[in-house]
Amino acid sequence: MLNQLTISELTARLAKREVSSREAVQSCLDRIARVDGEIHAFISHNDADALAQADAADQLFSRGDSAGRPLLGVPVAVKDVLAVKNQPLNCGSKILGRFVSPYDATVVEKLKAAGAIVFGRLNMDEFAMGSSTENSAFGVTRNPWDTTRIPGGSSGGSAAAVAADEVMAALGSDTGGSIRQPAALCGCVGLKPTYGRVSRYGLVAFASSLDQIGPFTKDVRDAATMLGVIGGHDPRDSTSVPQPLPDYAAALTGSSPDGPILKGLKLGLPKEYLIGGLDAEVKAAVDAAVKKFQELGAEIIEISLPHTDYAVATYYIIATAEASANLARFDGIRYGARVEGADPVELYGRTRGAGFGTEVKRRIILGTYVLSSGYHDAYYLRAQKVRTLIRNDFLKAFKTVDAVVTPTSPTAAFKIGEKSDDPLQMYLSDIFTISCNLAGICGISLPCGFMKNPKLPIGLQLLGKPFGEETLLQAAHAYERGTNWHREKPPL
Repeated sequence: MLNQLTISELTARLAKREVSSREAVQSCLDRIARVDGEIHAFISHNDADALAQADAADQLFSRGDSAGRPLLGVPVAVKDVLAVKNQPLNCGSKILGRFVSPYDATVVEKLKAAGAIVFGRLNMDEFAMGSSTENSAFGVTRNPWDTTRIPGGSSGGSAAAVAADEVMAALGSDTGGSIRQPAALCGCVGLKPTYGRVSRYGLVAFASSLDQIGPFTKDVRDAATMLGVIGGHDPRDSTSVPQPLPDYAAALTGSSPDGPILKGLKLGLPKEYLIGGLDAEVKAAVDAAVKKFQELGAEIIEISLPHTDYAVATYYIIATAEASANLARFDGIRYGARVEGADPVELYGRTRGAGFGTEVKRRIILGTYVLSSGYHDAYYLRAQKVRTLIRNDFLKAFKTVDAVVTPTSPTAAFKIGEKSDDPLQMYLSDIFTISCNLAGICGISLPCGFMKNPKLPIGLQLLGKPFGEETLLQAAHAYERGTNWHREKPPL
């Protein structure tokens, strides 16, 4: 079935005119109709618009006008935190009401320019605050491998849609692991680029110094292709870095004439990540992956990232502080839902009280507290200093190694509702992914095995130097070519 193809497989067949874009889109829509009632990856999708885009792509193919459009005719869905002109933009929340975006995010502009069929709003934790996609105002998304379990978060809809073959690729956002963790739990590839590599213009902000947009794909080559499309400098985003954009897909040579494919690559194994809470089967799968890297020619070096223990606390001070400031704009005055009050203060309180969910309120309160008079220096300022120490740990390690290898998540997907009443345990689900965002570096998660009973995906994380995505993708691609984990399909 066409919906099961990777981007590279589909584009090859489209270029040869063996299939049409309409057929590919219809295959995805048929799959959504069959399984999304069970998965609930999508909040909404416009079938007629998707098919109209596909017809336009087919006309370009028929005219021989496909050059410079690497995603021509490929269906791609987006997380409900990215602006797509004339589509709803809710961020998984009630507070935005019936708001429709008046413009495209930069990444969406780039997808469209590359020929992608951009359709569908994917479910997420409200305002990207969560690790399980249980916090959405639009209902819970379920893991395609076991629908009694969470898909991860906050980009759970994006991961579930790709893993369930509802779409060829998707975009998500990663503030503390929200691409990599759901990719690991759903058994697909998730890439978090370096902060500044991909424009955030048109991304509704959660924590502005941590947020980064990235792709979910079925294999590493597709991730390289997607990053090559959405990456690059954007003057509309003041944090976008004017750094040259490599041809990531072309760099995936796949062979080496001088011996093992990863000969000369040094991978760091941080001792702080092999913690007591790490599931035994996850550890065994990661250990096996490390051995595979050695077989491929990589040198494994034990390293230390000594401030790792402070990452979760540091993150939940900085992220909540920035969230409390960013979410102040949702007040019921200018746009979105409104609950009337006798005066502006009552209107604000009623609107925000009714519009925001429990987790968002919790984080706004935490963030407001750590920024308040008398606590700013004790919490926020100190967290920023520790953040610098965490970044310096990585920069020091990268003087010795080319990338760092870790588990993505300490466990496989847990049951829906299992951690809902224990926010601390939920926050600890991101223990291996948070440091990447604090340090502003790049990271990727890819499948490296399965739990035995029940069969659930396990993710391997590679962390790279700032703007070191090329090396990261080469290492991930070499590992993927030597294994078959990414070819497994959930039993839907």
